[in-house]
Amino acid sequence: MNKVDRIIRGKIVLKDSVIQGEVGINEGKIVSIHEGTGNLDSDNIKDFGESYVFPGVIDVHVHCFSNPNEGFVSTSTSAAAGGITTFLDMPYDLPNPINNVEIFKKKVEQLEKEAVVDICLWGTISKRNGTDQIIPLAEAGAVAFKMSTFETDEYRFPRIPDTEILKAMKLIEQTGLRAAFHSENDEIIVDLIDQYVKEGKVYPKAHNETRPPLTETSAVLKLMEFAYWTGVKLHIVHVSHPRTIDLIKQFQAQGVKVSCETCYPYLLMDVEDLEKYGPVAKNNPPLREKEEVQGLWKHIEEGNIDLISSDHAPWSAEQKIKGNENIFLASSGLPGVEIMTPLMFNSTVSNGRLSPNEFANLMSTHPAEVFSIPGKGQISIGYDADFTVINPNQKMVIDQNSFRSFSKLSPFDGQELNCKVISTIVRGVEVFDGENVTQNPGYGKFVPGSAAKAAISL
Repeated sequence: MNKVDRIIRGKIVLKDSVIQGEVGINEGKIVSIHEGTGNLDSDNIKDFGESYVFPGVIDVHVHCFSNPNEGFVSTSTSAAAGGITTFLDMPYDLPNPINNVEIFKKKVEQLEKEAVVDICLWGTISKRNGTDQIIPLAEAGAVAFKMSTFETDEYRFPRIPDTEILKAMKLIEQTGLRAAFHSENDEIIVDLIDQYVKEGKVYPKAHNETRPPLTETSAVLKLMEFAYWTGVKLHIVHVSHPRTIDLIKQFQAQGVKVSCETCYPYLLMDVEDLEKYGPVAKNNPPLREKEEVQGLWKHIEEGNIDLISSDHAPWSAEQKIKGNENIFLASSGLPGVEIMTPLMFNSTVSNGRLSPNEFANLMSTHPAEVFSIPGKGQISIGYDADFTVINPNQKMVIDQNSFRSFSKLSPFDGQELNCKVISTIVRGVEVFDGENVTQNPGYGKFVPGSAAKAAISL
């Protein structure tokens, strides 16, 4: 009988099957997987019985520092409680975006002191003359590069001009990493908002009306054509409309290497919720019509969407309340790392819409594959012992006031779910026991991207 450091038992969700079995762990890595029990021996056994043991959920789209009151401690603690074992932190930090190596290295140092779960870091470029930082950032360990065709802030979150996008794509292609985009048509949106404000049309649904579907699809089309000519791997973040996926499929058929994600709000809410909740449900792109949401679900069921992310944006109540009288004044985005996993399980596996294996693909395996995250994303020998354990028979009620994030506002507050995250395990160590986060900041590690030259000396 093999002696191992730790054993995890339960309904183990493997690549193509679910087994009632056990996983053996040594030094944070998976060393054996067995159906049934009794093949392994350990002084440290966790038996989760009928609960599902998924590969650790990976959230590729998180904003820790767009609000400096949040940061690594709050977000990673919140992520642990939400079953997320690894997340990818976006580069649009306040006050300074992560667009050069010096600032990137400082962020890595901070991460290693403050993270509870494992984290990869995105890089970006400045609006002009910033592409010289791409290769150095890739070598320093950036997991991918995020850019935008819409301007939130000229310095922190700029709209990158087409000439710079093309330069960036050519360089990113050399690294093998992905060029990812917030894809919205800036000119049309800015013009529509100006028009609406002049006419006093500042009600919640105006946010949707000033960002019609073509503002997303036209931006995505341009980027895919650029990717066709540069050969770069392209990723479209937070897709809100099914036509975007239709177009992506056409370009994939032409050999363009394009992947995409949608976010939990686009699947679980529609434009009527924007009307109902106002600024609390405001995000970019906006919530869509009911039938458009159904179109996204159809693409999920057909396997056309690679992954689901949270786009966690931890705004304060003050930043949201600003939009009560004028929706355009509210900050855009919702907190999500603590509730995305149970919400998505509740709306897929719980009701038979997806199998446990399909859920694992969307939430863990595909994120790791799309972003080439080493050792993450599946329960396989040699991989990190990262697990998200979900009890499919235990109810929970979402309570925004108990969020570990700085942001305590959610349109999902009060919703009852038919499942609960009962354990989050990172590299063999439990970081959340179903009630409490059990590891201190500093347990989480920086996970370098696939183009990293060498570990950064800290």
